[in-house]
Amino acid sequence: MIKRELKKMIKEAISDGRKGLLEDEAKALLSAYGIAVSKSVSGRWSGSSPQEIKNAISSLSPPLALKLLSPDIFHKSDVGGVVTNLEKEKEIRQAIIRIENNVSKKSPRAKIAGFLLEEMAPKGVEVIIGGLRDGQFGPVVMFGIGGIVVELLKDVSYRLAPIQKIEALEMMKEVKSYPLLTGFRGLRPADMDKLADAIVKVSEIITEMEEIREMEINPLIASETDAIAVDVRVLFG
Repeated sequence: MIKRELKKMIKEAISDGRKGLLEDEAKALLSAYGIAVSKSVSGRWSGSSPQEIKNAISSLSPPLALKLLSPDIFHKSDVGGVVTNLEKEKEIRQAIIRIENNVSKKSPRAKIAGFLLEEMAPKGVEVIIGGLRDGQFGPVVMFGIGGIVVELLKDVSYRLAPIQKIEALEMMKEVKSYPLLTGFRGLRPADMDKLADAIVKVSEIITEMEEIREMEINPLIASETDAIAVDVRVLFG
């Protein structure tokens, strides 16, 4: 997907009155910039769509995660919109019904646009890479240790965007949790080059896509061989 098509996708979402991209769209954006994402298939399935789900499973390798796609919900876990460790078509159909029930109870006015079925990422260090458009400083890129820990520890570093790879490597070294990336207590060290490249590419996105107010990859799984974006949120401003 070239940048002109990305701009068109974003503008169409804005013209539809949406506050941000759906996750499958956001991952298409990342992929177009060269950031690795979990292999996935999206669709408007229901619990009574066995053949469509079988077709989706055939192109993926379990275990799988099922995620809600909704223009009204950006924190899917808060409404029970994510089910993990799925193996079979029956489990996925049951997970769809469970998510639909969760949404009807916790966010009844939210529109369900579909579901994203994706391969679960291999183990590694969870990091967060973000971008925001500051009213005073302009585009900014952020890096830190991800998952729920980032909100607790606030262990992050910032730079004005765009940045070069050497600056991305410096950002990584600035966080207190940096040893987790280098092989702390027997952990396998992360691929620093691929991780730095991902930070640089997020800085490019937030710089070039002026319609984006805020974006966040959390987590991106950093392993010895990969840096894979698992969850991503892109908001307009």
